Formats: sequence, C-alpha cells, structure tokens
Amino acid sequence: MTVSKWTSFLGLANRAGKIISGEELTVKEIQRGNAKLVILSEDASRNTEKKITDKAAFYSVPVSRVQDRAALGQAIGKEARVVVAVTDTGFAKKLKTLIDGE
Repeated sequence: MTVSKWTSFLGLANRAGKIISGEELTVKEIQRGNAKLVILSEDASRNTEKKITDKAAFYSVPVSRVQDRAALGQAIGKEARVVVAVTDTGFAKKLKTLIDGE
C-alpha cells in the first residue's frame, strides 16, 4: 500500500495534538467551534455520515472524504476511524488541498 501525502501530514497533525478522532468527540469540537476541517471516510454508515455532514454544514466546517476507515485510522496510528476533526487552521488548509487534490 502506498502512503499518500495526506496520510503522512495527518500523522504529523496527530503528533502535534491537533486532531480529534471519533464521532461524538468530533461533533463536540464542531459545536465548540474548534473544528477547522472534518475528514470522513467513504465507508461511514448513513447515520454517521448524515449526523457529521449536517452538523458540519450548520457550523460551516468543511468536510473532506477519504477512501476508507482503515486508511484514516492508520494515518493517525490507531485502529480504524470513521471521522477525524482537525483543530488547527494551518493543518486544516493543507490537508484539505492534499485530500481534495488526489
């Protein structure tokens, strides 16, 4: 499996302490205004997808999509993750361009 640039950069953001993973924690960060970007896996359940996208749209947080939960989890050194929130503006901008550019 090739390592794409976004996975390496997301790992860097994780080591810097600038991401939150998990559905409930992500929703809380969106509501608090701390989330600058939400990364959602394509294989998320419909309920999770609707909950996250609706909340992100209401609070004007951009959402980027990645291929699957395994890649998202591996990028941050954890088991499979469906959703991750980036809490730093600089990391969020760069990740958005890396993910949407691929």
